[in-house]
Amino acid sequence: MRYLSKKNRAILREMVSTDFKVRYQGSLLGYLWSVLKPLFLFVILYVVFTYVFKVGKSIPHYPVYLLLGIVMWNFFTEATTVGASSVVSHGDLIRKISIPRYLVVIASSMSALINLSLSLVVVVVIALFNGLRPELSWLAVPFILLELFALALAVAFILSAAYVKYRDISYIWEIILQAGFYASAILFPLQLVPVQYQKWFFLNPIVQMVQDARYFGVTHDSVTFWSKIVMPYALYPFVVIAVVAGVAKVYFKKQAKFFAENI
Repeated sequence: MRYLSKKNRAILREMVSTDFKVRYQGSLLGYLWSVLKPLFLFVILYVVFTYVFKVGKSIPHYPVYLLLGIVMWNFFTEATTVGASSVVSHGDLIRKISIPRYLVVIASSMSALINLSLSLVVVVVIALFNGLRPELSWLAVPFILLELFALALAVAFILSAAYVKYRDISYIWEIILQAGFYASAILFPLQLVPVQYQKWFFLNPIVQMVQDARYFGVTHDSVTFWSKIVMPYALYPFVVIAVVAGVAKVYFKKQAKFFAENI
């Protein structure tokens, strides 16, 4: 996690490229799956929540609102689940070649970031078809995604170090992600939740990121953390990221010295 040297940057680029190519090797549709997967989920959820439960009819540009949330959650899921097994899956490389252990975790998260970029192209296309027009506020979205990437990477470091010794971590994390999907206001507008309970959703920092992205990229009707909480409490999501990143750095560094013998 220290500054990447020129050599390490070259290794990282090669690992990211190889990881991304291998992931879709032998697939007929190849890289298209990174776009089709969230699209399939989006279509199903859009039909159910718009025409069955009639949730999305009160939200401007609800298709874009929903798809953006799904894409962001899928990125977090992919970055953390693939990152959790990244050290073990690169066990042969770690034992044979002396490379910084953290590179394999960063590489897996960067691959997820590429998938996110491809999915965002689809989000923009659908946004334009849905009547949205580019605004200056869209420029805030990349910074929000950078915030999400920082959290996902920090979590991936913790999970990858723990997974080397405790393989049950992947099953536990899968359950947490399933619960988190429904607790992150991905499917439903947060304004449907009674006002007195909305702030509790923001204990999950991902809710803040998704809502902010929707606010700046889709509609100002999106409920945001900073509109509900006064300073300095509005800094809570950033404090969470800083704490998780600090724990990740200490824990990963401590466990990394035992990776070769435990993998």
